[in-house]
Amino acid sequence: MSLAIMCSGGDAPGMNPAIKRFVDYVYEKGEIPYFVYNGLEGLIDGQIEKATHKDVAGIVHRGGAIIRSSRSKRFYEYKYRKQAYENLLKSDVTGLVVLGGDGSFRAMDLMSREFDLNFVGIPTTIDNDIYGTDICLGVDTALNVIRDALDKIRDTASTFSRAFIVEVMGRDCGYLAIVSAITSGAEICIVPEVDFNKSVVEEHLKREIANGRNYILSIVAEGTKKTNEIAQWLENSVGMESRITVLGHIQRGGSPTVYDRMLAFEFTIRAVDHLLANSSSNKVVVIKNGHYGMCEISEVVDNRYTINPELLGMLNKLD
Repeated sequence: MSLAIMCSGGDAPGMNPAIKRFVDYVYEKGEIPYFVYNGLEGLIDGQIEKATHKDVAGIVHRGGAIIRSSRSKRFYEYKYRKQAYENLLKSDVTGLVVLGGDGSFRAMDLMSREFDLNFVGIPTTIDNDIYGTDICLGVDTALNVIRDALDKIRDTASTFSRAFIVEVMGRDCGYLAIVSAITSGAEICIVPEVDFNKSVVEEHLKREIANGRNYILSIVAEGTKKTNEIAQWLENSVGMESRITVLGHIQRGGSPTVYDRMLAFEFTIRAVDHLLANSSSNKVVVIKNGHYGMCEISEVVDNRYTINPELLGMLNKLD
């Protein structure tokens, strides 16, 4: 059998460890590994090439993805999905591993409804917003990047008696912001999932400032679009000079943590094993309560991820 691996959508730390394990493990199983370069766009354009051990030597520690990634508007036209499927057939690829997030899995779900596509998805997004899995590949590294930045920002915030508003990624999901706020001891956390009561927090902060507090750390999820609003409120209403730091795409880069490397290996092994054992599969590898399993792609894309209520409960204690 010939199996291929592809990255789709936003990049995340851990993609390269998954790519390396894919190539090594497929060869161990006596099969032939292929790369699909440049994501969905590459699939449409037939950028499918046989992979070798040499291609993946020395990449485990690297961020990004050596086979690159993309998003594709063309893929939502039937003729291009048909072209992509035919390209897999031309290369004799009988199974496809897809490293991606919500948009990537929706694209694969659409394609699998139209063609006899045998694929397994690996949840790979720092937003951690994929239904059915407790954690996605890349999240742990992103959290550690944020932790490092917050520790440094707290140093200057306390030195200059300022409020720092740090914007982290998370379009519709506040997971990164919540975990980062809890583990950094932030005074404020703004996420899409929870309403923020300015009046209550303002009263609380003013009382603490009167008792000697000289700095404030606020974490804001980008999807709330409230970064500037919170900065102005802290300066004008709470009365503390404020600075904004947008962490941006540094959260997607960097050497993957040990946890993300191990997660990449485990996800990939299970994806390959499933493809080899099934001629028609539309699944996503997940981990729940420490146990690995498979979810139907339709279940993943038809449901919305929700943050653990226990995390939200810890967040409320920040107020």
